[in-house]
Amino acid sequence: MSDSQSQPAHSPGTGDGPAEAAATLLLSGARLADGRTVDVRLGGGRIEAVGTAGSLAAHFSRVDLNGFLLLPAPAEPHAHSDTALTAFGPEGPVSYATEDVQRRATEAALLQLGHGATALRSHVRIDDVRGLEPLEAALQTRRSLRGLAELSVVAVPRLLTGVAGADGLAMLRDAVKMGASVVGGCPDLDPDPAGYTEAVLEIAAEHGCAVDLHTDGDDPARLSRLAAMSGGLRPGVVIGPCAGLSRLPREAVARAADQLAAAGVTVVCLPQGVCGMTDRQGTPPVRMLRAAGVRVAAGSGALRDISNPVGRGDPLEAAYLLASQAGLRPEDAYGAVSTAAREAMGLPEVRVEAGFPAELLAVRGERIAGVLSLAYSRIVIHRGRVVARTSAVREYCDSAAAVALDLPRQGRADGGREGA
Repeated sequence: MSDSQSQPAHSPGTGDGPAEAAATLLLSGARLADGRTVDVRLGGGRIEAVGTAGSLAAHFSRVDLNGFLLLPAPAEPHAHSDTALTAFGPEGPVSYATEDVQRRATEAALLQLGHGATALRSHVRIDDVRGLEPLEAALQTRRSLRGLAELSVVAVPRLLTGVAGADGLAMLRDAVKMGASVVGGCPDLDPDPAGYTEAVLEIAAEHGCAVDLHTDGDDPARLSRLAAMSGGLRPGVVIGPCAGLSRLPREAVARAADQLAAAGVTVVCLPQGVCGMTDRQGTPPVRMLRAAGVRVAAGSGALRDISNPVGRGDPLEAAYLLASQAGLRPEDAYGAVSTAAREAMGLPEVRVEAGFPAELLAVRGERIAGVLSLAYSRIVIHRGRVVARTSAVREYCDSAAAVALDLPRQGRADGGREGA
């Protein structure tokens, strides 16, 4: 099987302005999760019509999705673009100069776009050593990705309480003024976790920002205080990865889940590993959380940095792990990286129905369970146009078994290729 490669895919109407979302595109012969085979017409960045296969006029640009499953596109609710791709870099300390962070952040975003994530939320650390340069780099990346993917930036200060936290508070306010749309951090690392959380929530309320906090979630009293402080905040509050919940007694998890659900707090777990802000691996008890009414989304966390040198940033891998290890149905597992992830990020809902945003992922396969197992070939659609393609080809050497099963074979006259 050849290595999968993804790259931005050009289609009619590409450009850097509103015209890129205005061109009409027909997706023909796509299979939906409910088993129907349909044509889907896109225009103006939205789904204009969904009809039975062959029912929609094809006098405009067309993409043949025969053999592909068409799904709402995943979103990445927990990335760390400032540290991404640093595990195997040059010798010496990692550079956080603006141009270096921007290069890494752009490459990481495009890798995740190739996997299907058309929207990403990146946590970026700000402190007295790095200053605001990494944040500025992430904001520049957001601008450069316009038309390919949406990138939102979380400002992550280290300390916010006591004398040492005064600079962090000032820096966090500056970050919001610069364009960070989400405020976050890790209360667990501050000498006063409750004070840290309170400071973040105050700044969020001041500026109308969303909140996204790192926590291991292993302290029930701390979770209870966080839920009490977060209730009713709009935009909402997200916490994660909460791996510590899996180590608490079942009764404590049930109480925490009820409190988080009542406060409308979303939990973002990281099935693929850790991130640089927390060092404990594991997935919280997602079935208990969901049963209590907590919205649970899944993200990737570290992408090939020192925390997870083999991190892939693939939302379908996160969904696969939720299905194979956390006991979720494949449909619910995919929902954690698509519908729930978009809700956690404050993005509009996507369905393959007329009127919804044209944020879509086509994966070769027939059912969600199948594509979570073998999801090599993908077509990614953002704002109604194809922005990335990944194609994989599997071939077998000539043999009696290959002939008997009519498998795609190397060197066969007809090409003998089968997409995967």
